[in-house]
Amino acid sequence: MEGAPVTVQPPGHDGGRRVTIRGEFVGIAYHLLDVVEFLRQKGLPETDTTVEDADLIEWCGGGPNAWTASE
Repeated sequence: MEGAPVTVQPPGHDGGRRVTIRGEFVGIAYHLLDVVEFLRQKGLPETDTTVEDADLIEWCGGGPNAWTASE
């Protein structure tokens, strides 16, 4: 079984999180709406509950509410 098609990396020093979809880098998200927009652009579900779907998104280094780098 494959992992989630979307991976959101831990926040960097500036709070941005690298996002990949199906192994392709799609951008840096600075807030949750950026992730939703990346999903929309790639034709994936983009509802507000989508970000909680572990089968779709793997949140590394904190969930959808983590947008600051940990010290």
